[in-house]
Amino acid sequence: MARAAGVSPTTVSHALNGKGVVRRETAERIERIASEIGYRPSAIARGLQSSRLGLLALVIRPFHSLDTFLPEGVDYFLRIAGAASLSAMERGYSMMLIDDPTRPGVPPSALAADAYIVTEPFENDPVLTMLSEQRIPFVTVGADPARRGLFHSIDESAGQQARTMMNHLSEAGARRMALVTGTDRNDWNLGSRQALIEWSEARGQKPLVLALPEAEGEQVGDRVIDHFFSGDPTDRPDAIFCLTGRHAAGVTDAAIRRGIRVPEDLLIAAGSGAMQNRTSKPTVTTLDLRPEQTAQIAVEAAVALAEGRPVAEPLTAPEATLEIRESTSRAPVHAP
Repeated sequence: MARAAGVSPTTVSHALNGKGVVRRETAERIERIASEIGYRPSAIARGLQSSRLGLLALVIRPFHSLDTFLPEGVDYFLRIAGAASLSAMERGYSMMLIDDPTRPGVPPSALAADAYIVTEPFENDPVLTMLSEQRIPFVTVGADPARRGLFHSIDESAGQQARTMMNHLSEAGARRMALVTGTDRNDWNLGSRQALIEWSEARGQKPLVLALPEAEGEQVGDRVIDHFFSGDPTDRPDAIFCLTGRHAAGVTDAAIRRGIRVPEDLLIAAGSGAMQNRTSKPTVTTLDLRPEQTAQIAVEAAVALAEGRPVAEPLTAPEATLEIRESTSRAPVHAP
């Protein structure tokens, strides 16, 4: 571009950005040539000059543990990413969905955003460490369990979400409850685990908790049934609460194949839904974590950080709601 106009790159930059002193005739010639050759100044370069690109980034940390960015039947990630993108546009920003920005070979654009939203960070999450060290603004959905209160975080109240489901299971007749979590050490898994431990200990029971990889999805069904039903019959659960919908779908299928009736013999529920929970026989009760509303809260905080404004705290996710289905709906027992 500079060669075509017969001027220096600095003059081209000043002419196209309206900065510096450039003769009117020279500026008009540069603009004409730019139009003729279809030249567009780099958006990133302009953003660096103005200290803001108008770009937010979303890092969904559970993707790190999954074998795909599109786990079959799971719409939570689509819902939070879609809502975050639209909320950003509503505020005049674009949204960029990126993978782990700490990985070697990550493209430079992964670190070009004005502010970041990081969902479900791990304990001592390296992504948060990197962003913090580089003084890049960010907000998390769920706290880093090892650094609670150190960063701007939306409180998901994972323990309360779990208690909402456990209270429902208790009302449906559960007296001995088991919990199946994922293996990521994030606030969701750890907070739910603590809630189940407290529920069990309050009833003088040994907590029944099993952690299995999120990526295994429905394949965990037989392992869960074997784990909880192969020992002392008096210690078997009459309800299994799986945090992920795919785990719950696998457990439901395995129980029925083993002759365990759902919900008559065993109540099954999930802390986050999947399509399989809505279409299986029986259908499975889940929690709706309302990711659209959470995304809006996260974007509002990220925009404030990007613009150097204070964040209105505390940040709290919306209360999860029950979607009660057949797996926890026992017919009432009538006295003879």
